[in-house]
Amino acid sequence: MGRRIHFVVDPQGWCCISLVIFVWLYNTIFIPKVILFPHYEEGHISVVAILSYYFCSLFCVASLLRASVADPGKLPENPKIPFTEREYWELCNKCNMMRPKRSHHCSRCGHCVRRMDHHCPWINNCVGEDNHWLFLQLCFYTQVLSSYTLILDFCHYYYFLPLKKENQDGFVFRHELALLRISAFMGLIILGGISGLFYAQLMGIFTDTTSIEKMSNCCEDISRHRKPWQQTFSEVFGTHWKILWFIPFRQRQPLRVPYYFANDV
Repeated sequence: MGRRIHFVVDPQGWCCISLVIFVWLYNTIFIPKVILFPHYEEGHISVVAILSYYFCSLFCVASLLRASVADPGKLPENPKIPFTEREYWELCNKCNMMRPKRSHHCSRCGHCVRRMDHHCPWINNCVGEDNHWLFLQLCFYTQVLSSYTLILDFCHYYYFLPLKKENQDGFVFRHELALLRISAFMGLIILGGISGLFYAQLMGIFTDTTSIEKMSNCCEDISRHRKPWQQTFSEVFGTHWKILWFIPFRQRQPLRVPYYFANDV
């Protein structure tokens, strides 16, 4: 569960994720070439700064690609419902299939997803029970990489010593100012948008509610038992080891979620 390749045929989603990959490639290629490597060669920064940038970039694109192709929790056509849990399932009025409560039918993908949070065009996939942890990692590492890029753009002009070995004949160095402004502009836009999204996602996990549940106002039942935040985060990431919450290169092992915590969507 959660290990199958999930490919959504959606031209709009393809355009969105292509734009995200372009921004990632732009900064991953441009920032080291113009800022990191030249300043390292002249002794202004250490190799740790270069390795840290590439690690952030690697973790960011890994979480992006895995979130976009991971099965978000698509329900099979003929799910096997345990007899003791039948009262916690319901019939979807769109696809006429049985589904667990807190599932939702995605009109763009055309099927129900367990504990669906929302459909994200920027990863061209739904965010559901099996890939929510990867989406959170994507938001986190995107913020880290954007912040790091903005800091390097600022330091290049206002903190680091001027470079002495610039190749003035190269296209990149002849248009350095324009390229840095583009990088800073993209960094500010992405950082602002992702920060708001990441905050909303964290609040949803703290309160054990999805974005769809918030919009449908179905979680206002004050009698519903609230779980500790450590448990809700462990259920999303599939492990109680907090260090593993930051590692995208692993397989998620779903934790058993008692159905008495479920609520209708």
